[in-house]
Amino acid sequence: MSISGIASTALSGMRAQTTRVSAIANNIANSSTPGYARLNTSVTSVEPGGVQAVVSPTASDIDPATELADLIEAEQSYKANAVVFETGADMWEMLMSIKRD
Repeated sequence: MSISGIASTALSGMRAQTTRVSAIANNIANSSTPGYARLNTSVTSVEPGGVQAVVSPTASDIDPATELADLIEAEQSYKANAVVFETGADMWEMLMSIKRD
C-alpha cells in the first residue's frame, strides 16, 4: 500500500467515526423525543481500502450508558486512525528526505 493509500484509509476511518459521533449526539439529544428512532452506525470496509459509515434508524431504545460506551469507542477509533495518518505523513517526510540527500 502506498503512502497516499495509507492516508486515504486513515482519513476514511476518521470520517466514519465522525459520522458515528454525530449519530450518537442525535440519539442523546433526542432521547426524550416521542417517536424518535435510535440511530445505529454500521462501519463496513470498501475497496480498494478504507471504510464507510452508514447510519440507519433502529427499533431499539436509547440507553445513555450504551451511547457513552459507543462514544468512547468512536473516540478511540478516531485517535487510532489519526495516529496511522500521522505515521504515514512521517514516513513520507522521511522518504522525501532520503530522496533529497
